Amino acid sequence: MDIAALAEEFSRGKVILLNKPLYWTSFDLVRKVKSVLRSKLDLKKIKVGHAGTLDPLATGLMVVCTGKETRNIDQYQGRHKEYLAKIALGATTPSFDLETDIDMHYPVDHITAEMVVSVLNTFKGNQHQDPPHFSARMVNGTRAYKLARQGASVTLTAREIEITHIELVSFALKYIEIRVLCSKGTYIRALARDIGVKLNTGAHLAGLVRTAIGDFTLPNALSIEDFERNLVLL
Repeated sequence: MDIAALAEEFSRGKVILLNKPLYWTSFDLVRKVKSVLRSKLDLKKIKVGHAGTLDPLATGLMVVCTGKETRNIDQYQGRHKEYLAKIALGATTPSFDLETDIDMHYPVDHITAEMVVSVLNTFKGNQHQDPPHFSARMVNGTRAYKLARQGASVTLTAREIEITHIELVSFALKYIEIRVLCSKGTYIRALARDIGVKLNTGAHLAGLVRTAIGDFTLPNALSIEDFERNLVLL
């Protein structure tokens, strides 16, 4: 396909599946896609958006839409999402992940794999989840994480979520890995916190990979390098 035809196709609208690199923000990825399209296809203006934010410390699937396909972002964003999460037991952090330092340590010797499975089963179904203070939720026009970093008191209302599947993938004394299928708006960091509470210990998220959004799956996603290198082949 020649450059002009490809530019027209991206303007009409395409869905691109990408594997977000570690430490990149979701906006970083969108900005990079837009830059590649502008430079390689000579597109002066092109709409680009994503269907579901990933934290900088998470990797995995992002659905990126271009052109008129950005009108369907809400449709893609509303689909259930699947994650593989590594949870550290015996310690908490203010952000519920590795963005902030450990603030408390707790015993873990009493925890067994059977206990973890039993606790995980209690999270299946509809429930209300308290979001992390270090989140992108708006509080009086300011992102909650900005207020939290300033040490300000943050009050966030609980959000109704649904966890349709949750299972233990691996178990070690201080780390567990779980697979979760959940609704839009679910904070896996908050889930890690809540799992720790039910296990009578502390816990925080030590790693996160999004593996699916609806029918879109991570094995079908491109790295940002492959997207840029093979743009004319898409």
